[in-house]
Amino acid sequence: QVQLVESGGGLVQAGGSLRLSCAASGRSFSRYAMAWFRQAPGKEREFVAAINWNGGSTYYAVSVKGRFTISRDNAKKTVYLQMNGLKPEDTAVYYCAADTIPTFTGTGRNRFDYWGQGTQVSVSS
Repeated sequence: QVQLVESGGGLVQAGGSLRLSCAASGRSFSRYAMAWFRQAPGKEREFVAAINWNGGSTYYAVSVKGRFTISRDNAKKTVYLQMNGLKPEDTAVYYCAADTIPTFTGTGRNRFDYWGQGTQVSVSS
């Protein structure tokens, strides 16, 4: 069993930055692909970014590519999402997710086995 706890959300002005963290429990974190999703009010949960088990490959949604960076520290069992150049349309609850397969297999929510409780990111214009 894996538990994921997100932190780092908050309110920021457009153009600002935030760094989200997702701390994981369990011994197998270093073997999992990890991802961030987000869900805005009234919208479906959508893929944001993913990273494979060793950080060697990363993947991004078109809407965030060039502004967001996903990374991980397996020694700390933590995955990060650095968000720069934030826009009001980035406002959402951000969720961390873990896939027990080490490599990224796709953006579908059903590919991920464990989820955190989410952290709110609000960007004012």
